[in-house]
Amino acid sequence: MKFMKLGSRPDTFYTAQAVRSVSSEVSSDLVVQVKGSRYLLHKFPLLSKCLRLQRLCSESPETSQHHIVQLPDFPGGVEAFELGAKFCYGITITLSAFNIVAVRCAAEYLQMTEDVEKGNLTYKLEVFFNSCILHGWKDSIVTLQSTKEFSSWSEDLGITSRCIEAIASKVLTHPSKVSLSHIYSRRERDDESCNGAESQRHKPLSKGWWAEDMAELGIDLYWRTMIAVKSCGKMPSSLIGEALKIYAARWLPNISRERNVSKQVASDSDSDSTNEITSKHRVLLESIVSLLPAEKGAVSCSFLLKLLKAANILDASSSSKMELARRVALQMEEATVRDLLIPSISYANSTVYDVDLVITILEQFMVQGQSPPTSPPRSKLGFERRRSRSAENIVLAFQESRRSSSASHSSKLKVAKLVDGYLQEIAPDVNLPLSKFIALAEAIPDFSRLDHDDLYRAIDIYLKTHPDLNKSERKRLCRTLDCKKLSVEACMHAAQNELLPLRVVVQVLFFEQARPAMGSGKVTELPSNIKALLAAHNIDPSRPETALSTTTSIPADDQWSVSGLRTPKSKVSTLRMKLAEDDLNESDLQSEGLRRTSKFKSFCALPTRPKRMFSKFLSINRNTSEKN
Repeated sequence: MKFMKLGSRPDTFYTAQAVRSVSSEVSSDLVVQVKGSRYLLHKFPLLSKCLRLQRLCSESPETSQHHIVQLPDFPGGVEAFELGAKFCYGITITLSAFNIVAVRCAAEYLQMTEDVEKGNLTYKLEVFFNSCILHGWKDSIVTLQSTKEFSSWSEDLGITSRCIEAIASKVLTHPSKVSLSHIYSRRERDDESCNGAESQRHKPLSKGWWAEDMAELGIDLYWRTMIAVKSCGKMPSSLIGEALKIYAARWLPNISRERNVSKQVASDSDSDSTNEITSKHRVLLESIVSLLPAEKGAVSCSFLLKLLKAANILDASSSSKMELARRVALQMEEATVRDLLIPSISYANSTVYDVDLVITILEQFMVQGQSPPTSPPRSKLGFERRRSRSAENIVLAFQESRRSSSASHSSKLKVAKLVDGYLQEIAPDVNLPLSKFIALAEAIPDFSRLDHDDLYRAIDIYLKTHPDLNKSERKRLCRTLDCKKLSVEACMHAAQNELLPLRVVVQVLFFEQARPAMGSGKVTELPSNIKALLAAHNIDPSRPETALSTTTSIPADDQWSVSGLRTPKSKVSTLRMKLAEDDLNESDLQSEGLRRTSKFKSFCALPTRPKRMFSKFLSINRNTSEKN
């Protein structure tokens, strides 16, 4: 770092009986009191350079031996005053980026200007500041940090603004043209190996070399400096985002929910101190949010969700939360389930995670104006064709539309998997309301779920955790589930799930029976009584079945047990229970000549394998038609 030495005499200041004096053959005649400290000095060297001391001495009464001068509001304290006094005596002082601000404020307070004496302290400090401090990278950072203790003085003297401008200009300059002072030069020397090799010495610095040093600044100065960097418009948004990530990691604590809970039981004094710290962190967080680049992808979705978690815990402003939620929605396909597990801090709502915040993010994701996953309608294409000047423009516009549509569709597929995984994580929460679970499940369009295995797993977990749900609530819960999109493993599990409504079990059994026929392309006409049974449960067997995924990987601890399917008793008892509790009555199938007893027989006399389930119904129908 740069430094400057002034004066040539040795230091002769000493302390005696709590009084600082200077060794001299001439008796002292001036007493200066600075913030509780007492200095016994001489008028001539000080008054010849300090206009303020001249005026104070002329205004104060003179005692028999000494003039007494009070300086209670002296900037920089006793250290800065002593450096100024030593300069007046010609004693050697060393100035650097660490103390130049304090000495400059002291010189301004004492009015050590050129009007009093040529080559005074103020002039020398300004020359050193402009020619050396502002030209060095680390010197500018350290000087700007030190202005925090003398904020008002530094603002008036222009020290703060000049340091910010110097730092911003260096950030936008190539590192090879910046004097990086001792930090990076030392790193380059350390890269030299013991045998004198310099393989790493000339390794070029990364484009974000400035981020770590700037992270040492307080949030006020950092915010102003980053605004100056962004205002130039030359810095890539990704580098700004990376710098903000480094700064947040440096200053934002790892706040947990337990810390917030322990705050309530703390004493009043501890609570006041904690509230003050929390308030500082809140201001810091909101400032970081305001500095986020507007471009999508400038920061990762994981980092945005970490900021959102901190904002939720620190009770940041609603505008900051909404801004973070909007930015997360733009990149939600990059998120993970772990990122979405935002702790809930509302004691009125005893849920483990803040589901409302995730619902808000999903709503923002769905209203982004993304294109539907289909080709543009023909009418629109025709309109564009009439407006286009050439066929080439038409082709380019159509290809661009297809690309945007594909990207939108792909992101929705990823978000659907993400939401289903999130539902599995929050389903074990006994305090999670059914309405919020359903709102999350229905927030995703139907086409975005290629298979419903993860959704069914989440529903199964929720049913087990909430056994007190009534029949209508269970039906509402399963309304989003599409049995046609369940894998073989999921169908086998659902066929014996006693917690599912009967309607869902009937759908599962039908589509499991129809799966081989659909796969071979041979669809058998169903009897009228079976059609009536399916119609009673809003099942349309005439709709073609989509391709089913049978390659779903299921963790070993989450695999569904299918051993119960091999025992007829478990299946029969399950269906008997569901038929007894369901609201099916005798009039369901009377129009087709199938009595209530035959219906019960057909359900209860099920074979051991699900694929032969509906063959029993078909045989019963044939016997009935032959008799007639």
